[in-house]
Amino acid sequence: MTARRTLRSAAAMMVVAASVLLLGATATPPPIPDDPSDPTRASEYWLDGARIREAWQTTRGKGVTIAVIDTGIGKVPEVFGDAVVGGTDVSGAGTPDGRTPLGAIDGNHGSWVASLAAGRGAADGTGMIGVAPEANLLSISVGFGAAAAVPFTEQVAKGMRWAVDNGADIINLSFTTNTLDWDESWDDAFLYAFEHDVVVVVAAGNRGSGTNIIGAPATIPGVLTVGGVDQTGTASVEASTQGITIGISAPSEGLIGVSADGKVERWRGTSGAAPIVAGVAALIRSAHPDIKAIDVINRIIKTAIPVPDAVKPQDPLYGYGLVDAAAAISANIPPVSANPMGDLAEWVRYFRRAESEPQPVPSMTPVAVPPLPAADAPSEAASPLLPSADSLRYGTLPLIALTVPGILVALGVTAAARRIRSARVSVRQIPDSEE
Repeated sequence: MTARRTLRSAAAMMVVAASVLLLGATATPPPIPDDPSDPTRASEYWLDGARIREAWQTTRGKGVTIAVIDTGIGKVPEVFGDAVVGGTDVSGAGTPDGRTPLGAIDGNHGSWVASLAAGRGAADGTGMIGVAPEANLLSISVGFGAAAAVPFTEQVAKGMRWAVDNGADIINLSFTTNTLDWDESWDDAFLYAFEHDVVVVVAAGNRGSGTNIIGAPATIPGVLTVGGVDQTGTASVEASTQGITIGISAPSEGLIGVSADGKVERWRGTSGAAPIVAGVAALIRSAHPDIKAIDVINRIIKTAIPVPDAVKPQDPLYGYGLVDAAAAISANIPPVSANPMGDLAEWVRYFRRAESEPQPVPSMTPVAVPPLPAADAPSEAASPLLPSADSLRYGTLPLIALTVPGILVALGVTAAARRIRSARVSVRQIPDSEE
């Protein structure tokens, strides 16, 4: 058991003990302020569709911390007043507390994500409320594109480590890189989170923004990748994508979120589906203080609502099915020994080339080689028009020796041929009368 889980377990037991002393052994948690007739609250259809209201009868996420690595969580007192317990900026362009929204276009993105995960809601039960309204938040601001003075891969790696070191039980990443591969610096950063028993929830990406298939970090083994569905539970065409690493699906259309200025805005995308699942993970960790991260993930996928006609067991659009918060908390699920979404450490060992170690230099006994004989003294310089001694010895004389006999033989053959021809002519010239 990690130190973080020990503290969380102790805090949970103290809360239970205090409730028993004050209200008696049969006391139940006071009902959370919730007015389903409020227009804003009524628009949060996932509270009932994913059985989140039912899960609130057991827990609301108290004692669990969700780190939101995004564009920064705005300072909206009624929504995030006591929720954000820490933060930092890793972009080089934000403020030290991570609460200044970054990006002219995406500045509200981090606030929308955080409000879905753990927004507090108004005291009278109206206004937007998050899935785990008693969980804590960490705001880690990153910059996308021109809003960053630090390379994005470096920002994410640094943000992951900061989140782990500052008590995150769950990390939410509502972004994609549109590439299957990831920078090697993320190997160590994500392994650091897994080794410290942190659940990492990642958005799958959206076709509407040009993502036709999941990209990193949704492709990293061990993360819980979230796909998106519409209000009917059907895979979204625009506000989701597909891929073999999708583990669970959650609403991604018709979403609302609180902007950095406190306004409630409508939006869509798996960027919103991910914090819904991150909130469910917080409810599970709050209800089961000693549970491991891999068992949180396993509970979510094992209790998912099946989708008709989906590929079993894991569909490229739906994963294992639709998230069910109440079942994930109450079901009797035995613990597992390995992360059902993969093992990053094993992947690194298999696919990353090991650093080559210097090869030992062989030791050899030197061999004594006798010195070569001294070179011949150079001959005196002579005219290039006259033959040298070597050319006469090795060229001219052997050539004469071979050529003269050949000439003599040829002359002899020629002379003999002439004599034979002369004799034949003499024979033909003898008259008949002299025969």
